Amino acid sequence: MNRYLKTVLLLMAIMVFAPAGNSGAEGPVTLDMEAAVKMGLERNQSLQAVREQVKGREYGTYSARGAFGPSLSTSYGYTRLDERPSTRSPTRFDPNTGRIAEWETRHGSRDRWELNINIHQPLFTGFNLLSTYEKSRLAHEQSKSQLSRAELELVLEIQTTFLDLLAARESVRVAEDSLTRLNSHLDVSRSFYDVGLVPRLNVLEAKVDVSEAEQELISARNRVDTLESRLNMLLGLPRNMEVVYEGRLEFVPFTLDLDESRDRALQNRPDIFIADKSIQMALQDERITASDMYPHVGASFDVFRRGDDPTVSGSAMQDRSEWRAGVQMQWTLFEWGRTYYAREQARQETRQLVAEYEDLLQNVSFEVKSDYLLIQESRQRIKVARQGL
Repeated sequence: MNRYLKTVLLLMAIMVFAPAGNSGAEGPVTLDMEAAVKMGLERNQSLQAVREQVKGREYGTYSARGAFGPSLSTSYGYTRLDERPSTRSPTRFDPNTGRIAEWETRHGSRDRWELNINIHQPLFTGFNLLSTYEKSRLAHEQSKSQLSRAELELVLEIQTTFLDLLAARESVRVAEDSLTRLNSHLDVSRSFYDVGLVPRLNVLEAKVDVSEAEQELISARNRVDTLESRLNMLLGLPRNMEVVYEGRLEFVPFTLDLDESRDRALQNRPDIFIADKSIQMALQDERITASDMYPHVGASFDVFRRGDDPTVSGSAMQDRSEWRAGVQMQWTLFEWGRTYYAREQARQETRQLVAEYEDLLQNVSFEVKSDYLLIQESRQRIKVARQGL
């Protein structure tokens, strides 16, 4: 009974003192552009996926580095022979025939158990291990550049959507003012028509203008709702969460000149880093492919335990354990050109990446100049629009 009362009192305390949660008393969340960008960088799931890729590439680098060290392996097996092992002796005298005859002696057991422990250390693999490690390290660095590019793309999309939202709100305001003005014009047209100063056609035309303005207002409000939902999605917020995005459209002059803009783009654009790392990874692929042309050398140390029972504790005819140490070299001298043409294929892929890299540099320069001219055009348009206003 005491336990029941304690449970009831605990539940009542939780109900009394627990916070109310998102009951609506806190009000909507207010975000400006800077806060929206920060939240998007923290919560966006597509960006989180790229971060997980970077972490995976880092583990891949650790894995490739581990291949330089020795490996330890073990095996344990059982073999059943069709008959007991035997030894033939040609020098045994047969008393029945009086002649020296071959004599067979059976010994040991049909059951054989063996335990093996092997330690192998690669000494030279034709630069395969080194090139594989360098490739995984470059892939990790490339994934970091991919993360930077994804962050910049997300920031651009958030800022563009945010500015589009502000412009859409201005469109709503303009549409509302236009609708108010057209409704007033409709009232005036009706009054003039009632006193016979204008024909009925003027009233009908005013109604059409009001109807078109209402449709434009509906479209403008729908665009605002769509852009707000888009921002919520980019920021990783729930669809039903009430968020107020605040800000205003202001003209901010662009202070860099064309040459400085182009130089910054060529030095800092993540896609250029990604393309450069791809070329370096392709060069490592060439070395990996060509590694089969070189000998592979490794050292091994083996410990064996044998016996005729699962404890591998030896038998009457063999020792319980032995060890072996040695160095092995394996070299494939001829494969009908398989390795040669595979290396040539890797070289062609490297040349392809180099050509794409040069093309990317030209495209970056063109994009910077095109956007720079677009900024100059927009600046003149704003100046003309202000004069017209």
